[in-house]
Amino acid sequence: MEITENDFIFSDDSNLVDVKAVHNYLSTQSYWAKEIPFELVKRSIENSLCFGIYKDGKQAGFARWVTDKATFAYLCDVYIEEAFRGLGLSKKLMSLMMFHPDLQGLRTYCLATLDAHGLYAQFGFKPVSTPEKLMEIRIQDIYINGKGKM
Repeated sequence: MEITENDFIFSDDSNLVDVKAVHNYLSTQSYWAKEIPFELVKRSIENSLCFGIYKDGKQAGFARWVTDKATFAYLCDVYIEEAFRGLGLSKKLMSLMMFHPDLQGLRTYCLATLDAHGLYAQFGFKPVSTPEKLMEIRIQDIYINGKGKM
């Protein structure tokens, strides 16, 4: 799937993803993946349903879904480069992703966010209805200072 709007290209072709640019953003600017090793970003892209936003051949935004394409999908690593924020790109990207054929008819769509609840609520996301059923193992700051060795 590829759509062009206002000189931005939105695509699900993971071959177009600039892995170095995504790694740079995640490892230096995100709050969730500080100092993540390049090889982990590369592997995550290879094993996910990825979406990119491109402007003049450069990565302007990114998101990926970890999914079995049958019952479950987890949205992660969503970002828009600072120079392109405020243009509605995240809403357009969410619209495209939510209608992607590989993400239809799933039982569960989930994500975690610190500050974008309003954006995701527009697409039907709500707080977890039964948080008492969810469990996790969370290793805080795993990539910082080499704690999460490969």
